[in-house]
Amino acid sequence: MTYEISEPPESSATGTRAVPSGRRPLRNKVPEVTAYFWIIKVLCTTVGETAADLLNEKAGLGLTGVSVLMSALLAAVLVAQFRTGAYRPGVYWPAVALISVVGTLLSDNLTDNLGVPLETSTAAFAIILAIVFVVWYRRERTLSIHRIDTTGRESYYWLAVLVTFALGTAAGDLVSERMDLGYWLAALLFGLAIAAVALAHFTLGLDAVWSFWIAYVLTRPLGASIGDYLSQPIGDGGLGLGTVVTSALFLAVISGLVVYLSVTRKDVTRARSDARHTA
Repeated sequence: MTYEISEPPESSATGTRAVPSGRRPLRNKVPEVTAYFWIIKVLCTTVGETAADLLNEKAGLGLTGVSVLMSALLAAVLVAQFRTGAYRPGVYWPAVALISVVGTLLSDNLTDNLGVPLETSTAAFAIILAIVFVVWYRRERTLSIHRIDTTGRESYYWLAVLVTFALGTAAGDLVSERMDLGYWLAALLFGLAIAAVALAHFTLGLDAVWSFWIAYVLTRPLGASIGDYLSQPIGDGGLGLGTVVTSALFLAVISGLVVYLSVTRKDVTRARSDARHTA
């Protein structure tokens, strides 16, 4: 999905871009939003669904134990991500994969351990995400993913990503349960919803920033539906590959794409001379 984004200028009296006080200036820390971005994002989302199920069912840790383990791993990878001076596929995408697992577990813990209705958790995560965006914009004056170039903006970015995974999990489960579509029909529904967002952006002028984040949320239930379809037993409407095979398959594809992007740098943000960006 490609977007044109108009950004407010950020400059000082000397003509150079102003960096908020106390924040370390960086090169952009996130990738270009290309076809590779969406493919890996959906694959990471699928792994988030199947890996959470695998660890919960096979490792015997339970939701609480798995949540603690994956949160600790995510914290370690995010430390590495924040310490990099620019986007590094080998650090960025493992962070996305782990945050997809943790976001899934946040929603599952509320539903399975605390008994919170999906309607409530979906609404709560939507409100939290809105608050993150409001605070992010009020502090930084931009929500552009092309300007994740201070530690403050990167903090807001990863917080937003975490909440989108939790929101996508809760909303996807809510829709799937209420409509009882089955795995592949649910995947088709969410795929069509993403296509509608893209159409609204390109033909009706839907704001690029909101188009991106709406699509980002919707890829979570899309990837989960694909993962469930591949991993669940044939008798339950899946293909019966199991969580181990599905997780290993998708992790192998993600790893191959990350290596490819690390070598070719096809998704590194290009320098731009004006305030218009593609995403």
